[in-house]
Amino acid sequence: MTDKHPLVSVLISTYNNEQTISDAVESIINQTYRKIEILIMDDSSTDSTPKILNDYSNKYEHIRVFTNTKNIGLTKSLNILLGKAEGELIARHDADDVSLEDRISIQVKEILDNYLDFCSTRAYVKDKNRITPGTSFYIPKKIVLKIKNPFIHGSLMIRKNVIIDAGCYSEDFYYAQDYELMLRLIRLNYKFKILRKPYYILNTQNNISSIHADEQKYFAKKARDLANK
Repeated sequence: MTDKHPLVSVLISTYNNEQTISDAVESIINQTYRKIEILIMDDSSTDSTPKILNDYSNKYEHIRVFTNTKNIGLTKSLNILLGKAEGELIARHDADDVSLEDRISIQVKEILDNYLDFCSTRAYVKDKNRITPGTSFYIPKKIVLKIKNPFIHGSLMIRKNVIIDAGCYSEDFYYAQDYELMLRLIRLNYKFKILRKPYYILNTQNNISSIHADEQKYFAKKARDLANK
């Protein structure tokens, strides 16, 4: 990668996020880094999300919206978007979160300057006076990963060739697909960094992790067991 300003493909998958999707998309539109395309998968929403997304795609040329005819989940939706992304760098963003305006610019610089394969950032937890990851941020990531996932999935930026070469998201994981991916990338010795300063606002109220906590725990354990084989 020789371009100092490579195209970044921001991937968002959404399902019935009419209350939060506009703030999420606006936070990417308002990034200080301008060389961005936004790819959004509507995973067969039944609320007003499709109309909101249609308005955005009609207004902005760099926003492309796709629709699943039936709900297939985050993992498969992200893999579809990866196949449509044109950027050299892939940035994740969740439909109920917000990125600070310099997030993309900072991450691009970190990856290029430090020859990283991927990086994520810490996050402010919405409506709570704390930053995540907390204490575990200061512990070696390979140790933390044996217990939990220290990476904020929505803040991930990764080279497209890296995630493609690694096999994309494993469709054996309906939940905790990010945990399994991180374990796999680190096992393959890709170079990474979690930025100490938060550039992301994480909404932990009524999100996938909180609504499907038991399923998340099951697939997280499955990811750890697979990594330890």
